[in-house]
Amino acid sequence: MIPAFLDPKLKKEDLLTGISFASSASGYDNLTAQLTNVLPVSKQLDYLRHYKIHLREFVGARKAEETVKNAVFVLSMGTNDFIQNYFIEPNRSKEFTVEQYIDYLTICMAEDIKDMHNEGATRLVVVGLPPLGCMPLVRTVSGSTRCVGSFNSAAFLMNSKIQDKLAALRSSLRMKIGYEDIYSLFERARKFPKEYGFTETSKGCVGSGEIELGDTCKGQTTCKDPSKYMFWDSVHPTEKMYKIISDDVTRLVKRHILI
Repeated sequence: MIPAFLDPKLKKEDLLTGISFASSASGYDNLTAQLTNVLPVSKQLDYLRHYKIHLREFVGARKAEETVKNAVFVLSMGTNDFIQNYFIEPNRSKEFTVEQYIDYLTICMAEDIKDMHNEGATRLVVVGLPPLGCMPLVRTVSGSTRCVGSFNSAAFLMNSKIQDKLAALRSSLRMKIGYEDIYSLFERARKFPKEYGFTETSKGCVGSGEIELGDTCKGQTTCKDPSKYMFWDSVHPTEKMYKIISDDVTRLVKRHILI
């Protein structure tokens, strides 16, 4: 497991093999991080700069620069911008239409990538959004037994605009940037569950599988075999589904990033 930069048990040797600056429930929109009291991307990038200082002190400037240059950066967010911000809180929905908000998010994403590039990043994988409307929580709150079209449409449009923005950044920054299409991956697993070893794709493994999330999972019972489920709680995938995603990312990196 890649250790967190803020982990008090972090060892100097860990600096050479991968560090996580991620903050759960953050987003491209700084307001999303404020709403959930987590670290915005700007702060995560500050910690990247601190990491580079520690790395230089440990292995020297030249080795540190090579390490960052050869590293594969992964940017994965956007879900919380919608399910914990735009579709829940009134601020952004009053300020933007869905498409305008997506344009705003992709502009924020592009600025984040430019900052990463300025810090030495040359290889990047950007993970798209899953079909938000198929998350158990969204279906429950919406009172629907099927995937919610408006949420899926937002995710699909967001992914399309992410890819357009990445195409422009590849050219202007001359970075190797891969796009991970998890929307299609989730859709395939949902439509053909047996191919992936799943027997349940509409509910989570924890509690009722329809509403539990985060702290509300405490004290709940869990299913007997999580590997048969696509979702762990009402939003997050199981370890099995994450493994499917990470394997796909690995193939993407080998095909397009490490060449």
